[in-house]
Amino acid sequence: MEKITGIIKEILQSWGFNESWTDDLTSTIILVIILAIAFLGDAICKHVILTTVTRLVKKTKATWDDVVFDRKVMIYLSHLVAPIILYILLPLAISNAGLLTFILRICMIYIIAVFLKFISALLSALYHVYSEREQFRDRPLKGLLQTVQVILFFIGGIIIVSILIDKSPMVLLTGLGASAAVLMLVFKDSIMGFVSGIQLSANNMLKVGDWIEMPKYGADGTVIEVTLNTVKVRNWDNTITTIPPYALVSDSFQNWRGMQESGGRRIKRSIRIDMNSVKFCTPEMLAKYRKIRLLKDYIEETEKVVEEYNKEHGIDNSVLVNGRRQTNLGVFRAYLTNYLRSLPAVNQDLTCMVRQLQPTEQGIPLELYFFSSIKAWIPYEGVQADVFDHVLAIIPEFDLHVFQNPTGEDFRALSRND
Repeated sequence: MEKITGIIKEILQSWGFNESWTDDLTSTIILVIILAIAFLGDAICKHVILTTVTRLVKKTKATWDDVVFDRKVMIYLSHLVAPIILYILLPLAISNAGLLTFILRICMIYIIAVFLKFISALLSALYHVYSEREQFRDRPLKGLLQTVQVILFFIGGIIIVSILIDKSPMVLLTGLGASAAVLMLVFKDSIMGFVSGIQLSANNMLKVGDWIEMPKYGADGTVIEVTLNTVKVRNWDNTITTIPPYALVSDSFQNWRGMQESGGRRIKRSIRIDMNSVKFCTPEMLAKYRKIRLLKDYIEETEKVVEEYNKEHGIDNSVLVNGRRQTNLGVFRAYLTNYLRSLPAVNQDLTCMVRQLQPTEQGIPLELYFFSSIKAWIPYEGVQADVFDHVLAIIPEFDLHVFQNPTGEDFRALSRND
């Protein structure tokens, strides 16, 4: 560059310019040349190098490079060329120390700002690449990304301020140490969110795609996003609930992932039987029940045990209260157990039973407790409805009645009988 400066001065002096004008015009021409070089370097990067690389990227089979260019990472990188050229070459064109220092500071601030944007865009591109991979979909990558970006811009901000005031960044950091309490108050949610995100991830408490319930915050749906400050839940009515991550650590919530990963989804529902309809089985009733495929073996085996017991103990069968007898409710319970075990939609490896609960003034609760091997919500509800449709329809076959509070139709029928 010194040779170029000397050539320019010689040309200007040959044209008749005096020493003062020659120096000023030389500096101006050098400045124009530097600006032209910076502009040309920026244009070559954008329109030649980036265009060529983009074409090459489209021909590759890899997808990560497409994401990097779609996220404009390389464009931010190309923006660094012009200010770096200016920062290096401007001292050759500007002799005024004060003006040069000011311009160089502006260039350095611009370089740092663009570099921070480049790093941030690169991290976002990496997040996009890894979040699409199956092994990383359940990780709180977005919260980690936001944490790194906050730290990055915080450090960049300190460096920029230190350049503006011409002080060492360590001096600013020392001053910030004295105001740590204020900083912790300002960034309280971010700090708590970061720590909570680590706990949620390390303890495998929550991941994207989990179905959670948290009544305190009105959340009942699928986790769609875990960020530094919020956990977004899409409820079943398609509303979005946002929960602070630290609330998921400090408060209680229900995660249905265990059910989704297990062999079945529980069905636990009871039907109340009218106690007045419970009675001993007559021979005619037993003969009728023997014709039911699911009860034939049970009736025969149970009757054999009952008859042997009564015979062994010399029971007088003329009085029903003596000895052992089958009841229509007991036979019905055995039928329901065999019925559930015959259904392909019921997981036979998990608990499956029919039990009586504590009788109340509303009858005897007969509870069906089993697990559906179908866990998807709508098909699961269909399995549950089919089972209880059958139960309600079959109850009269056992001379039993479902307990039900009187309705308007009951009162009208009673008035007509009167």
